[in-house]
Amino acid sequence: MRAIRIDRFGTPAVLDAVDVPEPSPGPGEVLIRTVATSINPVDDKTREGAIGEGTPPLPLTLGWDLAGIVVDGGDSGLRAGERVIAMSHQLSSGRGTWADLVALPAHAVAAAPGSISLVEAATLPLPGLTAWQTLDWLAVKEGERLLIAGAAGAVGGFALQIARARGVKVDALVSRDAQVAFAREHGADVVATDRHAFSERSYDAVFDTFGAFVTEAVADGGRYASIATQAGPVPDLSSRGVRTTVHQVREDGAGLNELTKLVDSGALQVRVHATFGLQEIQAAHTRFLQGGLAGKIAVVF
Repeated sequence: MRAIRIDRFGTPAVLDAVDVPEPSPGPGEVLIRTVATSINPVDDKTREGAIGEGTPPLPLTLGWDLAGIVVDGGDSGLRAGERVIAMSHQLSSGRGTWADLVALPAHAVAAAPGSISLVEAATLPLPGLTAWQTLDWLAVKEGERLLIAGAAGAVGGFALQIARARGVKVDALVSRDAQVAFAREHGADVVATDRHAFSERSYDAVFDTFGAFVTEAVADGGRYASIATQAGPVPDLSSRGVRTTVHQVREDGAGLNELTKLVDSGALQVRVHATFGLQEIQAAHTRFLQGGLAGKIAVVF
């Protein structure tokens, strides 16, 4: 079978489709035939060697997102032929999803949304779970105020929609004028490209997707979560009673099931900027690096 592997770090030219042995699912695992995947920032950083000591040994198969068809459900209760989505924590497990067949723990797998294609569904797992899990940590409730920094990005866009579905009042910091319309259309009240447009100490929680560190916006006793691990820890706000974290996503089939429900109810929309075939994986990464995306880059097997 084919897998996208790297045996050295570098530009997209290091990406190659190679023949590898088919995986054999172990106890508690599900064997899935991949239909589509997508590119995330962590894939780009891994390819270029920016992860450092946290990178699995080379050669390695890349990829975190997966949408596909169950080949062998094992003892999971999933049946052959079912449409599923999954996220593999590739850095910790070494199980990359950019392969024709992938064996994953059943707890990382969920039924795919029925209202969208598997290509679209492949853009959901990693950013969707990151948004879902971080919002759970922030514990924002109906009627509370949330500021999302980077509310038009892959994670921020999902966080905006999920928070609004939970009845949270959301304001949005976006990086460029072209993103303002998206944030407004998906329920944000105040939308701005200037961090100083938001009232100080007026938000119950702040969700920071890119290391904006808009710490002046969170209210005393509030919560501040960042997912920008490359930007370092959030400044210590304990003197104001503010809890802080740098959240890292985890495999979570139960969370994926909840995201599927939101998609099928119409409360959560995915965005695909462009689709590439597996044989175009180098071109797909090159387009990802160019930025200015209005959605994710999907890759079809």
